[in-house]
Amino acid sequence: MYDSHGKIIDTEVVKQIIDLWKLNLLDTTKISGDWGWLTYPSHGWDAINEMDEYFSPIHTYQVCNVMSPSQNNWLRTNWIQRDGARRIYIEMKFTLRDCNSMPGVLGTCKETFNLYYYEANRDVGTSIWESQFSKIDTIAADESFTNVDLGVRRLKLNTEIRGVGPLSKRGFYLAFQDIGACIAIVSVRVYYKRCTGMARNLAVFTDVVTGADSSSLVEVRGQCVDHAEERDTPKMYCSSEGEWLVPIGRCVCSAGFEEHRDNCIACEVGFYKPVAGDQLCGKCPLHSHSETRAALTCPCDANFYRSSTDPPASPCTRPPSAPVNIISSVNGTSVSLEWGSPLDTGGRSDVIYDVLCRKCDKDGTQCEDSLVRFIPQQMGLTEAWVTVLNLAAHSNYTFRIVALNGVTHLSNEPPQSVTVNITTNQAAPSQVMAIRQENASQNSVTLFWHEPAQPNGVILEYDIKYYEKDNEQQSYATLKSKNTSAKVSGLKPGTSYIFQIRARTSAGCGRFSQSVEIQTGKATPLRNTNMTIIWICMASVTGLVTFLAVVICRKRRCGYSKAFQDSDEEKMHYQNGHVSFPEARFYIDPHTYEDPCQAVHEFAREIEASRIKIEKIIGSGEFGEVCYGRMKLPGKRDIPVALKTLKAGYTEKQRRDFLGEASIMAQFDHPNVIHLEGVVTRSKPVMIITEYMENGSLDSFLRVHDGQFTIIQLVGILRGIAAGMTYLADLGYVHRDLAARNVLVNSNLVCKISDFGLSRVLEDDPDAAYTTSGGKIPIRWTAPEAIAYRKFSSSSDVWSYGVVMWEVMSYGERPYWNLTNRDVIKSVEEGYRLPAPMGCPGALHTLMLDCWQKDRNERPKFWYLTLGHVMSMKQHDMQRLGVTLMGHQKKIMTSVQVMRAQVLNQSVPSVHI
Repeated sequence: MYDSHGKIIDTEVVKQIIDLWKLNLLDTTKISGDWGWLTYPSHGWDAINEMDEYFSPIHTYQVCNVMSPSQNNWLRTNWIQRDGARRIYIEMKFTLRDCNSMPGVLGTCKETFNLYYYEANRDVGTSIWESQFSKIDTIAADESFTNVDLGVRRLKLNTEIRGVGPLSKRGFYLAFQDIGACIAIVSVRVYYKRCTGMARNLAVFTDVVTGADSSSLVEVRGQCVDHAEERDTPKMYCSSEGEWLVPIGRCVCSAGFEEHRDNCIACEVGFYKPVAGDQLCGKCPLHSHSETRAALTCPCDANFYRSSTDPPASPCTRPPSAPVNIISSVNGTSVSLEWGSPLDTGGRSDVIYDVLCRKCDKDGTQCEDSLVRFIPQQMGLTEAWVTVLNLAAHSNYTFRIVALNGVTHLSNEPPQSVTVNITTNQAAPSQVMAIRQENASQNSVTLFWHEPAQPNGVILEYDIKYYEKDNEQQSYATLKSKNTSAKVSGLKPGTSYIFQIRARTSAGCGRFSQSVEIQTGKATPLRNTNMTIIWICMASVTGLVTFLAVVICRKRRCGYSKAFQDSDEEKMHYQNGHVSFPEARFYIDPHTYEDPCQAVHEFAREIEASRIKIEKIIGSGEFGEVCYGRMKLPGKRDIPVALKTLKAGYTEKQRRDFLGEASIMAQFDHPNVIHLEGVVTRSKPVMIITEYMENGSLDSFLRVHDGQFTIIQLVGILRGIAAGMTYLADLGYVHRDLAARNVLVNSNLVCKISDFGLSRVLEDDPDAAYTTSGGKIPIRWTAPEAIAYRKFSSSSDVWSYGVVMWEVMSYGERPYWNLTNRDVIKSVEEGYRLPAPMGCPGALHTLMLDCWQKDRNERPKFWYLTLGHVMSMKQHDMQRLGVTLMGHQKKIMTSVQVMRAQVLNQSVPSVHI
């Protein structure tokens, strides 16, 4: 045997691998001598030893009573213990003679035999009746031998395998019934299948026997390997073929351990891992170490520290050195200090500074804390400067600048600092206080105030600043005074002014006082002026300008104007002898790309597999499983998603179709079309990720909620579907498979079109369905021209939409009920159309019939369908919709009639190019 690379494979090794998941309950090739099986009657089956075509001895059971009619010869095995199997497989190897090769037996000779089984909890010996056996199948040979084969010793061996389940008792018997064949059973093997134990995602899954049915899945919960813990419960499903399917959940290595070949090994010395997860052990950060294996953290070296807010991955640091290059600048009784950053920040960027101030005597020997003002602040400075105010004049001060960082408090050593001594000069006066108004006239104000509490010398003069309120930025005036009073003249009558005062000494000016607002006196009127108040009354004249826009006139047929059908002509613009077309966006068929990956990467977003967490399997399809999961993108919250996976062993065509569907979905962006989140193509399994629709398919949703919606709610569902199809039709995309089963419903009851990009081939059998790569599509939703001539178009989608309308109004009933596909085609061709569902308004059924026009050109466009629901309404439909008041019904019907007249009777001049 050779592998795909041409290398020889040891067949014995292959057999051992297969034996891991196929466990024999009986294998007659391992029995030497007679098998000891029970035969009935005695002249039926015989145990015969023979030589095969290679002259090797074989033991067989044979029967060849072909000359006598009504044969009923039984061969029964011994009791076979079930050994926990829920489904068993019987592999039979046998030879069968061609009846035509034996003269005179055509009336009695058979070329088949029957296989039976009987369950029992113990060996019951011979006390079993024929009627107690259950038939498994009738076995026929693929090849039969003749006299010629006997002459050359050619052994035409047949191999047939049958499965039986579910089994419930401790054991069972097998029986072979001959009804007149010439047959020899060469060997019988009975076995069952299991999924062999394996390790996946750091979880160990033990051997498990497959399920009882051919399609059943057995859920197996995994056990985390040593030094691992569950991130999500690890589970896998064992298929009936003994294969493990997509794993769900996983284990991660515990803190101090990393993954290595499906095991978790301890971090080496000098490495660490602080938390459980997928990450590998990291090397100890700078100035730290680990002395043992499986370290969770790396302790800091001597004189280095890590703050409580530092993550374990950060290097250890130390306190900073002292600030450098301090500069002081004294200005009277204030000082500005600046300094340079420490030469050694300790490896941190969070250096801050504290400034300590002490007032000293003239000799500098006695110092005490001083109450002064710091700008911007005294403690926790992030910039290397500070201004200190309110110092005493002619005094000595000592300032100490201390450098700190996030680990200073962890060190036993005092923080590093630098000190500077300064002496203040003569100070400017303090702020003027207690300003009061003595007198105010129309044009002047007299002010009085007190001398500053700290003049710090001889007051030379006072500056008075004043301006109109809210007008400081435009202009202000100043006045000087030698005394603590002043009269300000030249002011405007009846105006508010703001006044501020400051004192000046030889050391400079003090700060301005707080603002004081004073209003001048009002002017005295010379005479009364008669004011004329004029009221102007305006009368509003409302003109109703009505113009009719008439668009394309033609003979009406089926109630739809040509303007609706020839929508491309309607969208042309004619100007200066030229026709211009509005910009349009069209769908691009991904199958035109040579490489489907190029198309999917051009249209869809690639998502890292690590961003996806699969939580459960919610279904299966042709390509693989459909799962529910969550997606977490950087900077965004996680969202629920649906994931379609491409199963292992896929063909190239399946891969192209799978990626083609993603490329199609990626081109659509509409609230009523399923949204593609992205694809995973750079790792396995390949996945298509879409938004998750909580309520599933529309047909199932309607059946579950039968009769629970109002007519208005059902019409809202239809309008959403029509809006989505209008969008697709405008892009030039033909769906070909519009049906309620392919419309999904989310938690907000929003309906969205799904199922795109599947190729379809029409079979010759008129009773068949369209065969697609995604399964079979019933022809009950397909337009007649699409069935007969494969003419798919937006008009054929409109036909399908009419059937969807019927499905919605009937709460998910099957169209045409139990009619066969052949009868459906014949009935539609003869003019039969589905009747109105119970409780369906007549306007909606009329719209359905319009969608089912035999001539596709007579069917409405999708954009019209969004209006057609309203335009077709009549008086009795108002009552069905819940509008019971006659006044409301009349107003609504008047509006409907006006809209119907405007839409259906439009015309415009023809366009000439």
